[in-house]
Order: sequence, then C-alpha cells, then structure tokens
Amino acid sequence: MKLPKIRELREAIKALIKGPYTSKFPVEPHTPHPNFRGQPKFDDKKCVGCLACEEVCPVEAIAHKDIVMDTNDAARTMIHYTDTCIFCGRCETACIAEGEGIKQSGDWELSFFDRETESYETIKKDLQLCEVCGEPLACKDHLKWITQRLGELTFSNPTLYLAHLKSLGITDENIVSALKDYGRSDRFKVLCASCRRQTTLTTKE
Repeated sequence: MKLPKIRELREAIKALIKGPYTSKFPVEPHTPHPNFRGQPKFDDKKCVGCLACEEVCPVEAIAHKDIVMDTNDAARTMIHYTDTCIFCGRCETACIAEGEGIKQSGDWELSFFDRETESYETIKKDLQLCEVCGEPLACKDHLKWITQRLGELTFSNPTLYLAHLKSLGITDENIVSALKDYGRSDRFKVLCASCRRQTTLTTKE
C-alpha cells in the first residue's frame, strides 16, 4: 500500500476543516458557477421568431412549426428540445435580439419521467401572412424589429412600412383588388417577395 503524498494529506485536512468539495444536492439545491452553460430558454417577450438560433444549432435541437388557421389566426411555434441540446451556446450568440431572445440559464437538473411531454419547451409568436398568396412572411415581432433597426429607411420597402402601419392600427383593412389577379391596389398590401415582384411586373390592360 502506497503512503499518501503530502498534497493528498493537505487536501484531506482542508476537507476535514472546511467541509466537502461537493454540494449537498439533492438535500439542498445546487448553485452552479456564474459561467456555467445550462439549459437555453426562450424569452417570449424578447424573441422575435427570426429562426437564427435554429439555423446555427449544430444538433438541430431547435425547430419551428408554422400553423395557419386563417388570416387572423396564424402563429409560429418555436421549439427547443432539451434532450437533444448540448448547451453549446451558439443559439444565444446568434440571437439578433442581443442574445436575449434565447439565453442560457443556470438550470442543469433536467431529468424527467415523460419524454413525450417534458423533453422540450415552446413559445408562440404571431405570424404575418402575405395578403395575396397567404404564405407566412415573417413573425410580426421580427418585422417590427427590422423597422426599428432601419428607422426612416423602412419607408423604402412597402412591405415593411405597411407592416409597421398595421402594427400601429392606422391602415385600411378594406382594400380589395380591382382586378382578379395582381391589380394596382395589391401593391398597397403586405406581400411576400414573390407576390411583390409579380404585382410590380405584371401589366394589366
């Protein structure tokens, strides 16, 4: 049997005097180090639903579902799969909302009994639909974020400034096309890039 080294004896004495190095979990909750990278969590108020976090996630632990019931009921569900996440922090780094839309927390105790219902978290964001084809354009909060960043340059893009006016409640919701397909009045709507192009290039006699 090898005799303990001086360093080992010193550590043993220190542990006897100051107590064990480990925490008393689960008897007492464990407080992780401030730099600990725990479970990323969405902030419903600050997330704009831009999907930047989904694009950079190396293990595809972030996904989304766009559900459109009708023009007044369309939402994007952002999903974070806790059991897949490796807590690398790339989602927080890529977040356009200054890393506040999704942020790593100190949560580390992530055990659960029901994987089907407890292995993920979700938040919902309102979707803006193209007013001609009905396809999802972007989350309303994302369009609002863009207009805030662009400032007066927003007025160079019809879709952005119309979406901004809609959020302020000062647009005419009763504009209808004078023609069946892509009339001039369609240009005064919130459109996707494809419909904007067609309403601009299509000439009606």
